[in-house]
Amino acid sequence: MSSRLKDVAALAGVSTRTVSNVVSGSGAVADETRARVQAALDELGYRPNVAARNLRAGRTGLIGLVIPELHSPYFGELAGLIVEVAQQRSWTVVIDQTFGDSEAERRLLEGAGGRLVDGLIVSPWSLGPEELTGRSREVPVVLLGEQAAHGVADRVAVDSVLAADEATTHLLRSGRKRIAAIGVQPHLRNETARQRLAGYRQALRRAGLKPDPTLERSVTTLHRKDGAQAMTALLEADKQPDAVFAFSDELALGALHAAVSRGVRVPQDIAMVGFDGIEDGRYANPPLTTVVPDKRQIAERALQCLADRIYSPASTVPPLDIVIPHLLDRRASSGPTD
Repeated sequence: MSSRLKDVAALAGVSTRTVSNVVSGSGAVADETRARVQAALDELGYRPNVAARNLRAGRTGLIGLVIPELHSPYFGELAGLIVEVAQQRSWTVVIDQTFGDSEAERRLLEGAGGRLVDGLIVSPWSLGPEELTGRSREVPVVLLGEQAAHGVADRVAVDSVLAADEATTHLLRSGRKRIAAIGVQPHLRNETARQRLAGYRQALRRAGLKPDPTLERSVTTLHRKDGAQAMTALLEADKQPDAVFAFSDELALGALHAAVSRGVRVPQDIAMVGFDGIEDGRYANPPLTTVVPDKRQIAERALQCLADRIYSPASTVPPLDIVIPHLLDRRASSGPTD
């Protein structure tokens, strides 16, 4: 095999070490160099024996992905991207869903459900800081989402406070004053809802408006039915909102359905903004304004963190806290898009 690596290295004009790093997905390799090596690999028809390589290194080639809900459009899209990027590293992704159950999250975080995996990517909903701090470090873990990692694992997340502030400010600038927030989740220990509520309130206070508890609606889950129920309650209140910021696109789509079903015009009577950038939002009527996290970059950075920990287990680099960019995609649901 080494002679074949030398052939690839000679053709690409790099060292065999660089070729090995490209093949294994480990180490820092410049994009231009990686592309040149890949072209040489393709030209020579080099196909590494991944199973043998993993066996020699004491690895399985399996990566665990633990998410709350696979049927959620956001997590479904993200899982698809993680699988796609993992395949480029010749990794196989094993997916488990927890439905936000703390015991399921703890079991999978500690033992991956009995599976032998080289690393885990976990999006926790229910575990608090103490559970994360007390976990075993035998298997590298990367956390996704707003739950604080407390220095025990790499974390990849969006700045939900900033994103929620931007979404609410967008509605304020369009002249809205009674902006409802749908998605408060006091029963969960994850920080997603808390941070989005904090960003919403922050924008209101900066505009000189006092947050109104009657406009902050709790939900059990982040599904369409919860958004519809919250919107119905808002419309039946004495004073209706003139805008809604929903903490997920699913909630926003449910709210949109409930509003339109009652003859409410969107955005003329009530403007709406969601969060997650799921594909369904593009095809709503009207199309949904939404905060769009860079999901591909979430997948790429999470897997790179995992690769760095797997291939350099003795590394003294402290856990990373990586903030992924987002954008506010302005569509018709919140008013004129110019």
